[in-house]
Amino acid sequence: MYKKVTIKPQREASLQRFHPWIFSGSIHSVEKGTKNGDAVILINVKGEKLAVGHYFEGSIAVRVLSFDGDQSIEGILKDKLEKAYSYRQQLGLVDNTNTNLYRLIHAEGDGLPGLIIDIYGHTAVIQCHTLGMYQHLSSIEEVLVGLYGSGIHIFDKSSDLISEAKEKNYIRGSYQRENWVENGYQFDIDWEKGQKTGFFIDQRNNRKALQAYCRGKKVMNLFSYSGGFSIYAQAAGAAKVVSVDASANANEICKRNFQLNFNAEHEAITADALDYMKDMSQEFDVIILDPPAFAKHLSAKHKAIQAYKRINLQAMRHIQKGGILFTFSCSQVIDALTFRDTVVAAGIESGRTIRIVQQLSQPEDHPINLFHPESNYLKGLVLHVE
Repeated sequence: MYKKVTIKPQREASLQRFHPWIFSGSIHSVEKGTKNGDAVILINVKGEKLAVGHYFEGSIAVRVLSFDGDQSIEGILKDKLEKAYSYRQQLGLVDNTNTNLYRLIHAEGDGLPGLIIDIYGHTAVIQCHTLGMYQHLSSIEEVLVGLYGSGIHIFDKSSDLISEAKEKNYIRGSYQRENWVENGYQFDIDWEKGQKTGFFIDQRNNRKALQAYCRGKKVMNLFSYSGGFSIYAQAAGAAKVVSVDASANANEICKRNFQLNFNAEHEAITADALDYMKDMSQEFDVIILDPPAFAKHLSAKHKAIQAYKRINLQAMRHIQKGGILFTFSCSQVIDALTFRDTVVAAGIESGRTIRIVQQLSQPEDHPINLFHPESNYLKGLVLHVE
């Protein structure tokens, strides 16, 4: 049974625009006994059904799963998981031997706020961002088995994100070493201990785009993690590739990825990227800046803007004349215009002439909900620095 959440008069506009977030300030009343994670039905003061979703004791009070007030949560999950799978089939990602890493569920982008599912070969890695979604893991597992068959391995990584979740565990199966490939390149992936679900699948198209600028060039990959951009640069014929990351474990994975693809040693430096950049030589023709999210909440937005400015300024100061800078932000609270303005500020301070060559975003398996601009979280610019 759904608990009832009543919306204030004149606050139904966002629902009419199909935006899936209801903020606490829009709520007139909450049924007694409603707690964090409960399935709720949104109604207006007249008692008319508006939508269903999950309740959260915070600023975003309800995350909407359906604008049909008569659907069950289990029915919504099954319907949207099946549609997401069909869409990935349409993209050519399901059963693709050249790329067997892709995102199946992209939260609001697939109409399921609070849920991320990434596919790594025969393993589905789940991250629930809300307690409400976490409480439906058994229903999610049932649908995944229906889609992929009983041989699918399912790993729940929700404990990284919500305190109520159990320790990371395999709902089905166990760790299985496979040949994980993206655009034909092999990668060693640790979804149990690695960042996010184990690999930055969202940079697949941008890694491919990098290759147009690398032949014969010296490439510096900062915040390199497991070396995705580095592998693509080397494969494109770069004269030199250096990776820098603060995590020694990530650098070991990066080195293993070079062994997998080229049977070669690789220079992976363990250091804070910003500190390293201050003393970096100016020999590099291509620099990649793909930092972690500097701001996960609005309260951190100002500090994040300053951090993006600092790293871009250092890169602009140290890159060779005529160099190419790939720069990214994955912070949802930093929109595309704010990110661009921040990069512009860094460019002005650098005193160099800079052109925008390309504007980059997330790949097609990380769809952007037309009615939820916040799901457009990955912003990237390719800059030519004279």
